[in-house]
Amino acid sequence: MTELNPITTIRILTTGGTIEKSYCEAEGTLKNRASIIRDGLIASLRLPYTHLELESVLNKDSLEMDDGDRQQIADAIAETASQGEPIVVLHGTDTMSVTADYCFAQLGTPAVPVVFTGAMKPMGFIDSDARQNVTEALLAARLVQPGFYIAFHNRVFPIPGARKNRDTGTFEAIGNAQ
Repeated sequence: MTELNPITTIRILTTGGTIEKSYCEAEGTLKNRASIIRDGLIASLRLPYTHLELESVLNKDSLEMDDGDRQQIADAIAETASQGEPIVVLHGTDTMSVTADYCFAQLGTPAVPVVFTGAMKPMGFIDSDARQNVTEALLAARLVQPGFYIAFHNRVFPIPGARKNRDTGTFEAIGNAQ
């Protein structure tokens, strides 16, 4: 019988975005600073079958990203994928599909699942969707075939074929993708 829940390593690449924004009382600002994922979210998850390795690629609001930043993310994915373990990329939602499409165009289908996710509200907010989206992305990374995906609000979208719908505040399939 095959082991249904082997211990799996998932590599998390952080890039900033709303999911990693934090509030500074002294400045009265909400912005990207140092990555807060390890202590703020990962430490609170119970994952007895999953070993997580985190790496910060950059720490930017996705609206400030350019193709140089996207290339840096694609390079990090290529290098990380060579280790043969699933990858979750934490990214700002505004340009997440742009970066995922860029990575697909640069790398083609990777040898491992690469699942992008983020949050509409920062992790520190009580009504944040960060915990849900990260947990779902971690599970999706264990289950889907190699390729690029966006996992968001209890759905998984293959890349290319997804975009953010600003009116509904979530992601949707585009074109022939379902």
